[in-house]
Amino acid sequence: MSSSTSTLTVRQAETVDRLVDAAVDEVRSVGFGGLTVRNVAARAGVAPATAYTYFGSKEHLVGEVFYRRLMTLPDVAVDRRLSSANRVAAALREVALLVADEPELSAACTIALLGDDPEVRSLRDRIGGTIHRRLLAALGDPARDGKRDGNRAALDAIELAFSGAMLQTGTGHLSYDELGDRLAAAAELILGGRR
Repeated sequence: MSSSTSTLTVRQAETVDRLVDAAVDEVRSVGFGGLTVRNVAARAGVAPATAYTYFGSKEHLVGEVFYRRLMTLPDVAVDRRLSSANRVAAALREVALLVADEPELSAACTIALLGDDPEVRSLRDRIGGTIHRRLLAALGDPARDGKRDGNRAALDAIELAFSGAMLQTGTGHLSYDELGDRLAAAAELILGGRR
């Protein structure tokens, strides 16, 4: 069962919320390697069987943490006074900073979202779709700007750069302190001086 669906009762949603909150605390305490759904359930005061009803794996549970944080971001505001690169860089920074101040959680999210179970793939698709829409909003209206094909190629390149940057950050090859500036530089390189 995917916990991100709207088919949960109020009580089920509260249980899922407790599990997600407990997962963050557990990652902070033992890291992703020591995390188990069973331990998260105990921390949340939920029976392990109940926890597994909602989350089939620790990857699914930690992926849900990232997805929920992503969904709390405000819509992208398009300030036409800024260049496309600046608007895209701002949108990327917002996503990158979701777990920036929590190194254990950021590494856990990166590892978790690389998982191969169906629930993780579904979350990854929803996360990718959300980021894609945020980047489209930051780029502006390609039909109005007359850059439909150019924006598509630029968007593809930016998404690849973002994915690679998040992977490098999650594996410790790039710090979150550097991430925002590096993504801004990549957006500027890809988009040039476009408005």
